[in-house]
Amino acid sequence: MTAIPGPLRSMVFRNADLPELFHHTDAIAVTSQREAVNTTRVQLVLLVIGTVPAALPWHAELGGTFQLIDAVGVLAYTGVLLTTYLATRRRAKSHWQLNRSAAEFIKSMCWRYSVHGSPFDTDTLHPEAVFANRLEEGLQELRKVGWTDPRDLTADSGGLITDSMRELRNRAFTVRKETYIRDRLIEQRTWYRRRQEVSRRATLLWSSTIAVLTALALLSALLRTFSVAQSFALTGVLSAAAAACLAWNEIRRHHPLISAHSLVEDDLEAMQVAMETTLTERQWPRAVFETERIVSPQHTDWLARHQM
Repeated sequence: MTAIPGPLRSMVFRNADLPELFHHTDAIAVTSQREAVNTTRVQLVLLVIGTVPAALPWHAELGGTFQLIDAVGVLAYTGVLLTTYLATRRRAKSHWQLNRSAAEFIKSMCWRYSVHGSPFDTDTLHPEAVFANRLEEGLQELRKVGWTDPRDLTADSGGLITDSMRELRNRAFTVRKETYIRDRLIEQRTWYRRRQEVSRRATLLWSSTIAVLTALALLSALLRTFSVAQSFALTGVLSAAAAACLAWNEIRRHHPLISAHSLVEDDLEAMQVAMETTLTERQWPRAVFETERIVSPQHTDWLARHQM
């Protein structure tokens, strides 16, 4: 944490000021996400590759019976089965989602504690004990559905409350408010706006790719219909490629996330205006609680699932 010169010594609070438990959990979530995404990508690519040998007009035989080119398809489909088996054993997607939920929950609780957000407002007796209890209660719920606490795997887990969190909590209301708005609320608004742009570009890219591949498959089918071409093999490859692109686009949920992130950003904008203008110190704990609810992964996921 760093201090900004000024009469109230405004402070900067970043992820680095969060406890080690957050960093362990966040790192596991990032690694598991990368593994889950790469596994799905490999499976889709292999499924498309498996259709290619049937579309090729030439053959290469070994020993008079073994078809070398067709063996590529065998290897591709074998690869799909192998990666599916490994994905089932490793459960990377589950670890990704559980650890992401845990990391964001820890981060949210730390922010609430540090800036006197509910249930850790100014009048709370023994706020550190209340924080530890509430945090453990929430993490216990995640353990019930399969989350593995990284503290069980390493002896160096650090404390739940960092010096920076205590320092921010001890600051005046105006300092806590400024820090929270700038380093949490505005930071989240920027993240959601950036993700919208990424999702829009991805939606355009994959929609265009699907349209081109489908049009080529249609052309191939028309040529076969009017006896210009003699095989549906190329049509099958193009269809498989289009289906893979469609599956990838659906898995990444670009389109529903655009709407969900836009709604969250609008809510955060309204909350920022309220915090900067009419919000009183008495109303502050509840406003922080509501802001943290808005930025929770569960809220974003709910919005994405209910977009038309």
